[in-house]
Amino acid sequence: MFRWLHRLISGPTVGQQPQTAPAAVVDAPPVPPPASPPPAPAPAQPGTAPVSFEQLERVNGAWNAWLFDRADGGLELLDAETRVLDALAAIVGSQQSGAALVRRMPGLIPQLLQSLRSETFSGSALSRTIASDPVLVAAVVRLANSCYQGTGNSITSVEHAVILIGQEGLRQLITTVAFRPIIDMHSGFYTRRLAPHLWAHSERCAMAARQASGSGIEPFDAFLAGLLQNVGLIVSLRIMDQTAQDGERLGSDVFLAQLARDTRRLCASIAREWNFPDTVAQALLEQGALRRGAPVSPLGRLLKLTDYLGKVRMLVEQGLLDEADDALFAGLPPEAAQCYAALAETA
Repeated sequence: MFRWLHRLISGPTVGQQPQTAPAAVVDAPPVPPPASPPPAPAPAQPGTAPVSFEQLERVNGAWNAWLFDRADGGLELLDAETRVLDALAAIVGSQQSGAALVRRMPGLIPQLLQSLRSETFSGSALSRTIASDPVLVAAVVRLANSCYQGTGNSITSVEHAVILIGQEGLRQLITTVAFRPIIDMHSGFYTRRLAPHLWAHSERCAMAARQASGSGIEPFDAFLAGLLQNVGLIVSLRIMDQTAQDGERLGSDVFLAQLARDTRRLCASIAREWNFPDTVAQALLEQGALRRGAPVSPLGRLLKLTDYLGKVRMLVEQGLLDEADDALFAGLPPEAAQCYAALAETA
């Protein structure tokens, strides 16, 4: 792994241009009339998955075995697993609000995020909005003070903190604070056991995706996609807590495969309800594709890579994978080195 990391970080030799994914060649479309709506995002191109099916299968298997504490897996659905999947399928297939299942996302958060997407956002207006939420005030001041650590200075107002942190820092901070309350540690067994690991994975992947976002990918969109990718699964933990009875153990291979597909669909639905960019919802939906060679958009490709490497890193930290195993990193794209380094830094 260390040879792989050094090779990718070193980059191309002098005079050699870094490799980038080839742009799709399409015919120029006719100029639309002024009243026409903006064009939809370009369709994903097939054959661009950054991680092999075999690597995904191996790491996802180890990840699920760790989360659910089941080494045997199993190929038959238990009655409790069937009930969980039926309940989740009913939610995904209905007109019910998926966002309503997420605990306590403050109503002002979408408003703040929309303001931050503008390049001409008002610091004073944002300060007044943030000041109405004590949790946000504490987080903003704490982050701003960390920037002043060791200088003898301190933050004197929310507006002062907003100016110091800046637009991009506020985007990440507000989004992270908005999502953290979805984990209710007073819930049942599965929420208490799995939710902290899933949230740690999401936060680390969000930061890595933002740092590794390249041409054609908005860094904040990459951050949002990474942060949201496990929300559907965290919501499903509540269903598991309510459904599993008398110590029933969930985690068969068939159950986990269907769960991954349906919870990704739920993630995409929630992203649309919160008016996140279409590229974010599309990337989340692509993560649930189980077919080899399924189409993957640029953001979906980055999200799949950070999801894989995030799981590898956390499993290495648990002593369940060996970082020196070159097979874990063989064939990964050049940006994988930057992603993995970022994941290691956020441990």
